[in-house]
Amino acid sequence: MENGVTINRPPRDGHMAFVRSPDNISIELLQEGEALAPQEPWASMENTGHW
Repeated sequence: MENGVTINRPPRDGHMAFVRSPDNISIELLQEGEALAPQEPWASMENTGHW
């Protein structure tokens, strides 16, 4: 976030997130294998922006 990346959907489930790069490219990030345990700040972060 400090480098201009927008977190549209944080990885609240420990498995999947959607981000938008500073050059306006949407990226889906998937955790390989089992989902990670929910943790802060992601667990309570709201969705932002659009994708």
